[in-house]
Amino acid sequence: MTTNKLLFLLLLLLCIPFPGESLPLNPGNNIGNLFGISDNEKILHRSKRGWMWNQFFLLEEYGGNDHQYVGKLHSNMDKGDGNVRYELTGDGAGTLFLIDEKSGDIHATKRLDREEKAMYILHAKVLDRTTLAELEPDTEFNIKIHDINDNEPRFAKDVFFASVPEMSEVGTSVVTITATDADDQTYGNSAKLVYSILQGQPYFSVDSENGTIKTALPGMDREVKEQYQVVIQAKDMAGQMGGLSGTTTVSITLTDVNDSPPRFANHSFRVTATESTEVGGAIGRIKADDPDIGRNAEMEYTIVGGHDTFNIITDQTTQEGVVIIKKRLDYETKRDYEFRVEVQNTYLDARFIHGLQFKDYATVKVTVEDVDEPPVFGRNPYIIEVHEDTAAGSFVGVVSARDPDAGNKPVKYSIDRHTDLERLFNVDSVNGTITTLKALDREMSKWHNISVVATEINNPRQTTRVPVFIKVLDVNDNAPEFAMSYDTFVCERVKAGQVLIQTISAVDTDEPLVGHKFVFSISSTNPNFTIDDKEDNTANILTRRGGFSRREMSVYFLPIVISDNDYPIQSSTSTLVIRVCACDSRGNMQSCSPEVLPFSDGLTTGALVAILLCVCILLMIVVLFAALRRQRKKEPLIISKEDVRDNVVSYNDEGGGEEDTQAFDIGTLRNPEVMDANKLRRDIIPEMLFPFRRTSPIKDNTDS
Repeated sequence: MTTNKLLFLLLLLLCIPFPGESLPLNPGNNIGNLFGISDNEKILHRSKRGWMWNQFFLLEEYGGNDHQYVGKLHSNMDKGDGNVRYELTGDGAGTLFLIDEKSGDIHATKRLDREEKAMYILHAKVLDRTTLAELEPDTEFNIKIHDINDNEPRFAKDVFFASVPEMSEVGTSVVTITATDADDQTYGNSAKLVYSILQGQPYFSVDSENGTIKTALPGMDREVKEQYQVVIQAKDMAGQMGGLSGTTTVSITLTDVNDSPPRFANHSFRVTATESTEVGGAIGRIKADDPDIGRNAEMEYTIVGGHDTFNIITDQTTQEGVVIIKKRLDYETKRDYEFRVEVQNTYLDARFIHGLQFKDYATVKVTVEDVDEPPVFGRNPYIIEVHEDTAAGSFVGVVSARDPDAGNKPVKYSIDRHTDLERLFNVDSVNGTITTLKALDREMSKWHNISVVATEINNPRQTTRVPVFIKVLDVNDNAPEFAMSYDTFVCERVKAGQVLIQTISAVDTDEPLVGHKFVFSISSTNPNFTIDDKEDNTANILTRRGGFSRREMSVYFLPIVISDNDYPIQSSTSTLVIRVCACDSRGNMQSCSPEVLPFSDGLTTGALVAILLCVCILLMIVVLFAALRRQRKKEPLIISKEDVRDNVVSYNDEGGGEEDTQAFDIGTLRNPEVMDANKLRRDIIPEMLFPFRRTSPIKDNTDS
C-alpha cells in the first residue's frame, strides 16, 4: 500500500501535460483505473494543491514548416477500436487549433504571439462515432502561450525635452524617462529592463533601474553652454548579453539663474543736450551688459546721490538707462554737468550674492549746447486791472520780455488782433506799455483777454506770446431802475393809508463792493399817494386819501425816484401806472375803465402827443396821395400821326387844363424854331430824357 501511494504522488506531479503529452479527459477515473484503486481509497486525492492538470503549454513564434504539435487528448472510453470520436470547440477551434478526431492529437496551424493573446480556452468532447452520443461530459482545458524574448524595449517618444537650472549641484534630478517591454514581465527576464547613458557624459548620469537622469558635473554654466543632447538606452534580459534594447534622445536645457552681475563695458559716458530740450525729454542712453536672460537680466539705473537737473530711468524693453531732464537747461547759466550712475539687478538670487558685487558704476558727463531761444516774459500770465469809462489813450499796464541768449538781442511787442477784434487796446512796440484805444464799459464786458507777442528784431521767427487778462473795475455810472414792468391798481373805495397790492423793487447793472442799497422816494406834494421804503431794496405804495373815482381820473402816473448808495450817487425816475378799478368788499379787482390803455413804464405825456401827431401826418399823406392819383388822367399832346419829335421834355407835372395858359404853348411846340426861352416854366427844372437834336421845320404844322 505504501508503494502504491508513492507512485500515485509521482504520477500526480507528472499529470501536467507538456507539448507531446496526453491529457486524460477524466483524470480521476483514468488514474483510478490505471492503478486499480477502489472508490473507498480515493481519500488520498488532495485537491488543495491546485495542480493544472487541464493545461497545455505552447511556445510562441514557432518557426517550423509543419503544424506545431500541442498535445493529445485521451479518454478511458477509447479502446483503440476507432469507435470514439474527438471534437474541439472554443477559442481558435477549427482555425488556430485542429484535433485529430480519431487519435485526439492537437496541432496549432499558425504562429502564435503571446503579446496578442496569452491563453486560449477550449472544450473537448468524446462522442460515439456511430450514434454521436457523448461518452463523457464536456471537458474544459487551457492552452497557455509561453513567452520568448521577441520584443525590444520602447520609449514613448523619440525625443524628450527637459530642463534644469544652471549651477545645480551634482545629483540634481532632471527627468525620469522609462521604456516599456511587451514581453511577459512575470516569466523570466524578457521584460526586465536596465537603463544606461550612451551620450551625455560626463555632464549627466542615469539611474539603471528607474531611468532617472541626474546632473553629474558641478558648475554647469548656461552662459558657456545651454543645450545638451543625452542618449538613453533601455535593455531587457536584465542587461545581459543577447538582450534587446531601445534608445531615445533627451534634449536638456540649462535654465538661467541670476549668477552674473551687470557690468558697464565703458565706465565713462559723454552726452550732449541742447538748452531748448523740454523738461522730461531724453538726452542720451547708457547700457550695462548682463549675460543672464529674462528677469535675471533686468536692471535698474539710479543717479548716486540724486540730481536736481537730471534723472535716469530704465527702458524695460532694451534695459538701457535713459537720461532725462528734470529742469530746463540754460547755456548762459551752466554748460557742463557730471554725475555718477549706479546699475544693479532688480531680482537677486541669494545663492550667488555672497562674495560677489551685483552692481556697477559709471560716470556721465553732460555738455549743454547753445540755441537761439525766443524771448522770455517776466510773468506768465499777466493780470491787470483798469477802471471802466477810462478815456482812450489811458495807461493800462506794462509787459516785459527779454532775449535769454548771451547776445540779449532787442525785442518788439505787438498785440495779436485775433484776440482783440474790437481794437480796444494798443501796446508800445518798444517798452511794452498797454493803453486803451476806446473807453471800456464793464457792463458790456468784465474781462478782456488779449495776447501780447514778443519778437526778436534780428530774428522774427523767434516769437513768444503771453496771455494778458485785463479786468475792468466797476464805476458807479448806471442808475437803478425798476426790476420789471409793474401794472397796479387802486380801488375806488380805498381808504387813506392803505397799501397797494404791488411791491416794487429795483436793479442796477453796477456791482458795488458793499452790495446794492436803493432808496425809493416820491414828491412830497403828491396828494394821492405816498411811498414806504422797506430798506431792503423794496418799497410799498400807500394811498394818501380815499374816494378815488374812475369818472374823475381813470389812471394815475406816479413818478418814483430810485437812488443808489455808491459814489457818485446815481438816480433815475421811473413812472408807475396806477389804474382806478372797481373792487369787491375784499379788495379784489372787478373791472377797470376800458379807456385806460396799459402803457409801459416811463411813457410820458409828450410821448403820447408825439405818437398822435405821427398818426395824423400819416393819414394826411394817404389822403393827398389818393387825390393826386385821380388827377393823373390827361389828353395826349400829339393827335396827328405826323406830330413826331425827337425832342421830349419831361416836367414831372400835370397840366391845368384849358384855363392854364402859362403851362404850355401849343404853337411853340409845333414850331421849334420860334421857341421862346422866356416862355419856359421857371418853377420846374426840366429833365432831358433824350439828347436834343435840331431838325428842319415842317411846313403847314399849325394847330387848326
